[in-house]
Amino acid sequence: MDVISGLGAHLGTFLSSSLGYLIPFLFVLTLVVFFHELGHFWVARRAGVRVLTFSLGFGPEIAGFTDRHGTRWRLAAVPLGGFVRFFGDDDAASTPDQARLAQMTPAERKQSFFFQPVRWRAAIVAAGPIANFLLAIFLFAFVFMVFGKQVTAPRVDEVNPGSAAEMAGFKPGDLVLEIDGSKVESFADMQRIVGSHAGEPLRFVVERGTAQVALTATPQLKEVKDPFGNVHRTGLLGISRSMSAADVTTRRFGPVEALGMGVQETWYVVDRTFSYLGGLISGRESADQLGGPIRIAQVSGQVATFGIGALLSLAAVLSVSIGILNLFPIPLLDGGHLLFYAFEAVRGRPLSARTQDIGFRIGLALVLMLMIFATWNDVLHIPAM
Repeated sequence: MDVISGLGAHLGTFLSSSLGYLIPFLFVLTLVVFFHELGHFWVARRAGVRVLTFSLGFGPEIAGFTDRHGTRWRLAAVPLGGFVRFFGDDDAASTPDQARLAQMTPAERKQSFFFQPVRWRAAIVAAGPIANFLLAIFLFAFVFMVFGKQVTAPRVDEVNPGSAAEMAGFKPGDLVLEIDGSKVESFADMQRIVGSHAGEPLRFVVERGTAQVALTATPQLKEVKDPFGNVHRTGLLGISRSMSAADVTTRRFGPVEALGMGVQETWYVVDRTFSYLGGLISGRESADQLGGPIRIAQVSGQVATFGIGALLSLAAVLSVSIGILNLFPIPLLDGGHLLFYAFEAVRGRPLSARTQDIGFRIGLALVLMLMIFATWNDVLHIPAM
């Protein structure tokens, strides 16, 4: 009972401050979900598939309209996702209505998703995650063009006693030039590399006075708190950055360069996500870093205090995460559909309706377990808010 009471108190704390998180959360989630579903919708229309519903959210409709193609665009009461429903779908997860499919005329079959060639079905399904990656690239690029990027030179200001940096021989004033052969242009670049290589020896080249010095340091895995009190596990050297005016600049970028940086930022999120998942499998990372809707709402509200640029960057990160999640080969998710289509392409015929139904049930169970686990993690982290 003490545990339940404690969780209830934590949840009450969250709810009392939820108004500060609600608007940023809905903005970020709606933007990401809209473009994901728009990817499915756009390619489906190109393929001649009839789209019955484009829904933002689930449950009862709050507002909506029907366009000239017969698609019902709706805003629903539960804003935790969305879906596109095609002609012949049995539900929002695009499971087939077998009875309806069997009764379709040849003309209706041309408009049905399930009678399209496998290449078109795969393209329609893959378009959602691809739209998420494209959205992330353009959001990052927009932020770099309009708001710019603060660049702090990778210069060491202080070295913490007993830290990995001290053991490696770092000195105040050192300017990091390279890490494992990769050029380092900012302190943020160095943080990213160090943070993702805890426990792994890294080779540094630093400028010390007029000479270049080679050092080897092994970042230590530490728990750190961000300005909002959220705890993260990351690799640390144990140094602080120089904040002198000469070492801190703000750069804005032209469209082409910003687009290239958007691609780099998107790839970085992908790389870090798979690095984290690999760490989960090996036991190096903890599953308590996984979050659900409550954590997203919390972070959205916190990031919004830094301005629209920071909130757009968060939307880009979330868009990449949703794109990756949907590509997991789990029936019910886009990746599960693509897996079925791969089997169909190899076999020359689709899997049986029973096999697909079993797969969807297993996928639903996995997705529900993941949601419950992530939400439980969210509730446990409410005190940090």
